[in-house]
Amino acid sequence: MFDYDACLQACARGDQHALRRLYEQESSRLLGVALRIARDKALAEDIVHDAFIKIWRGAGSFDPSRGSARGWVFSVTRHLALNFVRNHHREVALSEAHEHVVTAHDTFEFTARSGQIQHCLEQLDPARRRCILHAYVDGYSHSEIAQKLDTPLGTVKAWIKRSLAALRECMA
Repeated sequence: MFDYDACLQACARGDQHALRRLYEQESSRLLGVALRIARDKALAEDIVHDAFIKIWRGAGSFDPSRGSARGWVFSVTRHLALNFVRNHHREVALSEAHEHVVTAHDTFEFTARSGQIQHCLEQLDPARRRCILHAYVDGYSHSEIAQKLDTPLGTVKAWIKRSLAALRECMA
């Protein structure tokens, strides 16, 4: 039986072998947790790597009166994965081939389209508009929006889908 408490105490004392034992014991399961959240294997591997660094550095702060050592290890990994997804959820990488210099014409077009999108957003029901703004401006997931608005998840998903269709039609 693996002694997680003793392992974390050893990590807190700087015992690298304890960290290796913990890694051998749990890395595959922690990768599964990170993979379910991040949905990208390379990203999940990076998250697990960062989690073990955080476990190594924070092992001394583990408090057994607040929960199990194994649970703490899993929560460190889970929180890192959730934070990464939350913080990078809406980032879009552009290749150099797609980058271009913004001209005065582009700026005018952007300004004109911004006014048009504002007009189209105003045409939406306030609850549906909030869903769209929470999703595409604030970067919330559908489940976070549902929780924030105290609305069933299926309703939020339907509102967003229908609202996007209405916005596309309005912008055409």
